[in-house]
Amino acid sequence: MKNTTERFVFGSIPTNEAELGKLPESVMDTPYKTAALVMAVLCNYEKDPEATIAMLNVLKGPEEVSNYEKQFLKDRLDGKTYKPFSFFEGATPSNNYTPNVPYAISISSNPYSFDNENWAVMYVQSSGADSPRQIKLRCKPSTGQWFLNEIQCLSDIRVPVSDDPWA
Repeated sequence: MKNTTERFVFGSIPTNEAELGKLPESVMDTPYKTAALVMAVLCNYEKDPEATIAMLNVLKGPEEVSNYEKQFLKDRLDGKTYKPFSFFEGATPSNNYTPNVPYAISISSNPYSFDNENWAVMYVQSSGADSPRQIKLRCKPSTGQWFLNEIQCLSDIRVPVSDDPWA
């Protein structure tokens, strides 16, 4: 295996399950597509946490978002809802992580991303971080779909200029 990157473009951020289901990536037949959807869905958190959790439940497939995961998202995103936007093209600390529209994101894999059968670790790059961050996915062999297992990309990043007292 080698390093591979796939780029996805969304005209808008999905705000509910119906909008999510209309996206061509919602077939979730590759881990790249599912990871891109996860990042787009997370951008809705500030507007509607409950709708975001409902969309994440779709992306998790046969499992639902646990209470632990809900608290994890709340801890990582409350007051820092710029984080998911930081992974999209055009977003930088200096423009308060305002991405270009349409929303474009690159999802990458490396030679170790598929070490375990039916599992994948995809990578996303935040403009506020020095190294790529992970999203762990699991394939359901009976459908060939890739589902979200663990969001590992929401640790802190550089604060936007608007929140930086030293800017």
